[in-house]
Amino acid sequence: MSVQTSLGRMYGLILQELCITMRSLEIFMDILFFPMMNVILFGLITQFVGNVHAATNGQYLILGILLWEIVAINQYNVTVSSLWSVWSHNLTNIFMAPISIIEYLGAHVIAAFLRTVFVVTLLAIGTYFFFGFNLLSVGLVNALLFFINLSIFAWWIGIMLLGLIFRYGTRIQAIAWGTIFFFQPLTASFFPVTVLPGFLQAVAYALPGTYVFEAGRQALTHGGINWRYHGIAFALNVGYMALAALVFYGLFQRSKQTGQFARNDL
Repeated sequence: MSVQTSLGRMYGLILQELCITMRSLEIFMDILFFPMMNVILFGLITQFVGNVHAATNGQYLILGILLWEIVAINQYNVTVSSLWSVWSHNLTNIFMAPISIIEYLGAHVIAAFLRTVFVVTLLAIGTYFFFGFNLLSVGLVNALLFFINLSIFAWWIGIMLLGLIFRYGTRIQAIAWGTIFFFQPLTASFFPVTVLPGFLQAVAYALPGTYVFEAGRQALTHGGINWRYHGIAFALNVGYMALAALVFYGLFQRSKQTGQFARNDL
């Protein structure tokens, strides 16, 4: 299999995702409308908190929601995009073509990344003009590192959830858009980790996203780049991604062995 052929097949899958996005009201609502409403809500809360308490607390909130949307949109697009193929009874047709599972996942990750860049850019522009918050106030390098680490964090979660859906079918499809919010408090998205109970702080520091949100708040308050936190987040992401790949492969193979993969299209 040539690299050119592989990239061509991935491009085809990415183009399919683009077409689905442009023609689906549900996807528009999920990846643009609801995140926009979240940003507006938190922006208004930020104005209130900034007037009543320290302005920094308000900035923590709006930074947290912008960074969180990187996680939510990436994970949604990796997992739910495959569900669209299941709901339209097209999943088996895709794999009848000479497409490897690596190409399939790679295309979904790239499509998720592109969608997230587009949506988060719009949200960041909106917060700047309407609430006076500049995402780049944390620094361009910080912003890029936050985006990369949070995207990888979302990808491995999405890949593991996708494996479960392939294995157990649409009866557990609610995990595709519900599970990610389990990580929202555990990664201390909107508040310092010290707010969490002691035993949950240990759990929080085992998650890559926690270090990103902590580094973001530090950048707002003190400036600079916390290379240690960025490095820990990336190392954890690499480890979890490797684990997610193994779990997904095992669930995917088991799905084919039991016939569940074919039944997902019924």
